[in-house]
Amino acid sequence: MKDWTGTGRAYADSYASLCVGTAEALLGAFGTPGERTLLDVGSGTGMLTAAFADAGWDATGCEPEPTMRDVALREHPAIPVHDGTLPDLPFEDGQFDVVVANFVLNHVADPRASAAELLRVSADLVSATIWTNSPTWLWREVCERAALIPATGERLPPEKDFERTVDGFARMLDDAGWPRPQVSEITWTWSADATALWASAEGGVGGAGQFYRALDDTDRRSFRAAFELVCAERSIAGRLPLAHSAAVAVAPRG
Repeated sequence: MKDWTGTGRAYADSYASLCVGTAEALLGAFGTPGERTLLDVGSGTGMLTAAFADAGWDATGCEPEPTMRDVALREHPAIPVHDGTLPDLPFEDGQFDVVVANFVLNHVADPRASAAELLRVSADLVSATIWTNSPTWLWREVCERAALIPATGERLPPEKDFERTVDGFARMLDDAGWPRPQVSEITWTWSADATALWASAEGGVGGAGQFYRALDDTDRRSFRAAFELVCAERSIAGRLPLAHSAAVAVAPRG
């Protein structure tokens, strides 16, 4: 699995703005906040949790990585953030009305046990998202231009893994005990700033960041030069358009 240690600032400066792209779909699925509480599991640097709070939810974050929590507390000091990781969250059964995990179940070692834990701490609704399509072509092309062999990435054991599609996600959640999960797919284009993208690689975020960190100085220079070349060729009005798709699942507690 990916190692997120020490990546809080780099993530906040890069992919946090991508991952908050599900906010509109999630808020539409959750209904009117009223007096309801919401737990954002794997809340990272707090951008999505803050979007929920801004929409009127009594929102709380839960994030195991210390530098992510540090950024969240500095940038969103009014929002509490707990230290906790799936599949063993530090909360009581049904403690929160709505529980959401945005792009978390695609990173955990046991997706079904983790999905079941989300359900346990929810009193009303439970929700999760995963990537169904992301532009990995970008980093593959950078590696090709730099004459480097891209990392293949780790896969879960077959008995733990699931198909990263709408139907595959729904089946996995059904296995985890979610009652009648409704799963849809959304697509949006992230207009990425090259500086932000490079911050993710240099800061060790995700597969590309971990790959870059493992390179020697010569290969790092080649990787950087190839990255700048690809961005120059692909950018429109100074930004790189990257289409992403995600499966969004919502289920009633019971």
